[in-house]
Amino acid sequence: MRRPALPHWAGTLAVKVAVFITVMCCGLAAMLGVLVHVSVTDQTVGQARRLALSRLSDATRAYAAGDSLLPGAGVDPPGLPTALRELAVGGDRGTMVSLHRGRPTMWAAGPADRHRALAVEVDYYQQSRTIAGLDRSILWSSGLAIGATLLVGAVAVTRVTRRLRTTATVARRISAGDLDARVDDPRTKDRSRPQDEVAAVAAALDTMAASLQGKLLSEQRFTADVAHELRTPLTGLHAAAELLPAGRPTELVRDRVAALRTLTEDLLEISRLDTGREKLDLDTEELGALASRVVRGSGTDTEVIVVRDVRVETDRRRLERVLGNLVANAHKHGRGPVSLTVDGPVVSVRDHGDGYPDYLVEHGPQRFRTEGGAKGHGLGLTIAAGQAEVLGARLEFANAVGGGAVATLTLPQRSPSVVPDGSM
Repeated sequence: MRRPALPHWAGTLAVKVAVFITVMCCGLAAMLGVLVHVSVTDQTVGQARRLALSRLSDATRAYAAGDSLLPGAGVDPPGLPTALRELAVGGDRGTMVSLHRGRPTMWAAGPADRHRALAVEVDYYQQSRTIAGLDRSILWSSGLAIGATLLVGAVAVTRVTRRLRTTATVARRISAGDLDARVDDPRTKDRSRPQDEVAAVAAALDTMAASLQGKLLSEQRFTADVAHELRTPLTGLHAAAELLPAGRPTELVRDRVAALRTLTEDLLEISRLDTGREKLDLDTEELGALASRVVRGSGTDTEVIVVRDVRVETDRRRLERVLGNLVANAHKHGRGPVSLTVDGPVVSVRDHGDGYPDYLVEHGPQRFRTEGGAKGHGLGLTIAAGQAEVLGARLEFANAVGGGAVATLTLPQRSPSVVPDGSM
């Protein structure tokens, strides 16, 4: 049987702590209430029992001497509980509380003669009211204590959970790429204040973010410096390669020099994207025409399918770069046929190869990481993802059910409009 879904707030720390405090307070209040009730009841009943037995002793002596019995005493009086009468007829003495004439009564009984019991009754109404009032006081005081404890606990827990939520929000911002985000918990700055566990977590998160930011900045500076330093010798190497005589060795040298220049330009582009200072040059473009232009420029056998064309406001150069890299990657690492589909603001590129590696589908492209003996440096998809982020678009990588890789680019619709049929 399927268990019903709980509300989203049911699993929060504040609710769990509140439930725990409530259960513990109720248990403690119940235990203390029972102890007080039993103690006071035993004391009250004991006093009433001693009074009843004392009057029974007086009545027994008067009955034995043939004197008249005092009010409240008698032989087999009406209202005497049957169980107590049987006990007295059997030769024993005892007491019992029962309801007599609508009022609580303490009975004490003992043997009178062979088949009769001598009993006295003592009004137990006031003692009963005292115990009932005590029980009400216990309930009221327990309720007030539980309410006060819950209030104080809720305030304390809310302060802790608010700090935890702030820490979690900062952690999500860091995961999203905002390495400047910090918790800045006041307790971590004032060492004179007690450092609780939440402050320790916040301090650790801030330290981790600062360390990660420093390492990434160092990596970005290194990438940019290497790319800049390589441009000058590569330019000279390219010029020298052009002066070589025609032949197979010259073609190999020129091919490797071109590959190095492409790698250097890619590294420079990545370093610019890493700075986060890229600005858009917006213009209105027909997405179907732009996609066809990218495919023609790639020189590949890629089928362009326009399901629904739209005009989008975007940076043409960056969008062409994204689509060009996706098409080039599909032909380089996948297998044909390769198709590029435009469906409104969504553009997808699919091949029929072995699909993307698991790490890429789960975490996105990573520079200089390839698997399965694939050629390349993993920079093409990294640049595509970076340029898509600058465009404000969402680029997703997945593997098709029927085989092959699918890259889906969803463009933001700043001012979209559908292109009428026959406009292309």
